[in-house]
Amino acid sequence: MTAVAAALPDGRLHLHHGPIDCLCRAWGEPDQVAHAYAQAAESFPDILPALCLELAVLRAPLPSLPPEGPVARAMHAACAPFADRFITPMAAVAGAVADHVLAAMLRGMRLDRAFVNDGGDIAFHLAPGETLRCGIVADLAAPALDGVVTLTADQPARGIATSGRACKGQGGRSFSFGIADAVTVLAATAARADAAASIIANAVDLPGHPAIVRRPAADIDPDSDLGACRITWHVGTLCPAEIEAALDAGCAVAEGLRRAGLIAGAALALGGCVRLALAPSLAGTLS
Repeated sequence: MTAVAAALPDGRLHLHHGPIDCLCRAWGEPDQVAHAYAQAAESFPDILPALCLELAVLRAPLPSLPPEGPVARAMHAACAPFADRFITPMAAVAGAVADHVLAAMLRGMRLDRAFVNDGGDIAFHLAPGETLRCGIVADLAAPALDGVVTLTADQPARGIATSGRACKGQGGRSFSFGIADAVTVLAATAARADAAASIIANAVDLPGHPAIVRRPAADIDPDSDLGACRITWHVGTLCPAEIEAALDAGCAVAEGLRRAGLIAGAALALGGCVRLALAPSLAGTLS
């Protein structure tokens, strides 16, 4: 298994190594963009081997001692504020990788805009006055552009991540204790957004509901860090009041994290309904 870096015809850089799959894009002077891509490609091959060396620690629930490697430490730090709930550093792996690759791209470079998208968890850079538009897909079973977030340089968020259930026939690579179709979070880093999205998605739930089927995570993926924890496998028909109740539970958690300064905002989707938990300054960014 070898790390691969390839330039795409549309100007993006594709980085692939085992389960890590990143799409990178930068805007700026051509020589700055070229150097940024070279730095990203140079930093990339060491990420997966370093994480594998500490996999046992990264799969252990928090609270735990911080690991050693830079990406592993970022994963641990992003999840640490949520250690009062069940969470492992693996909840932030995609976001932390995106943050790490973006930092490599930016090192010593002058870029107008840049992003690293690791499986839908995105770290981004915006120079003063710049913006990025990011599309949101709320339901993997019926993929469509359900909303657009306009990311601006004057906002504190530099990471966006989505979590939700990977149900039978729905696809995706996330496991969730909850029933949200998708929870998208804006936060200071992609790692923090990744961890928070998992926590909020877990909270969108109707415990004990007969239409919700749960299975031990290890039965679905023997390598899952969730082990014997029962994750959502299938969600049957829910009435509108039940959908609202599940979203209420998730929004309560999202608002608590927003008020604590851990996230900038969140969009929660279930059964065709979308709820927002946004700071007033972000209210106009979603369309």
